[in-house]
Amino acid sequence: MPRVHLTSELEKLHNDLLKMGSMVEEAILDAIKSLKNQDVILAQKVIDGDKVINTLEEDIEDKCIKLIATQQPMAIDLREICSILRLIVDLERMADHSADIAKTTIRLANEKYVKPLVRIPRMADLAAEMVKHSLDAFVKKDVELAKKTWTLDEEIDALYKDVYNELILIMIEDQDTIPQSTYFLFICKHIERIADYAKNVCEKVVYIQTGDYWMA
Repeated sequence: MPRVHLTSELEKLHNDLLKMGSMVEEAILDAIKSLKNQDVILAQKVIDGDKVINTLEEDIEDKCIKLIATQQPMAIDLREICSILRLIVDLERMADHSADIAKTTIRLANEKYVKPLVRIPRMADLAAEMVKHSLDAFVKKDVELAKKTWTLDEEIDALYKDVYNELILIMIEDQDTIPQSTYFLFICKHIERIADYAKNVCEKVVYIQTGDYWMA
């Protein structure tokens, strides 16, 4: 009976984790949408939503601790619960990066952009996709999905290099564009960090299932 209860509680944790991941995915996409459309109302929604995500993180953390304290999980279950504790921290940090992008939207709300935003939204789409698929891989214990998701980071890195080179040229040609271009570079770094956290999730999937961090 205790094992049945533990399995049920783990399923609930998985559902909470996917819910938190869905909220983070939405925050990423809304943050970039607000930036692209200079939509300060949507940007504020992302900032306010960060508090809700923080509350959910605390709730999941509390459930994990209670489960460890009351159910005496076996080693494999304990590894999974401890991984969830680490994952929610990564998700919370992704939400923070999304909120920072939204804050930049508000700062730049009245400025004409130095360039159309094309590659930056694509980077965000890929990062959000990585978040979704990495969590799916964790819940489904799908090593191949984790490895496939990991490779999306390469496309994000390539897009970042293109944006970086383009913005550097813009700043060289017109020094008045330096402040805004610098903000866009910071946004790219926020997206890169989100992708890095998603890669961490993929690593955990592979490690839990194989005992190895090797992603090839």
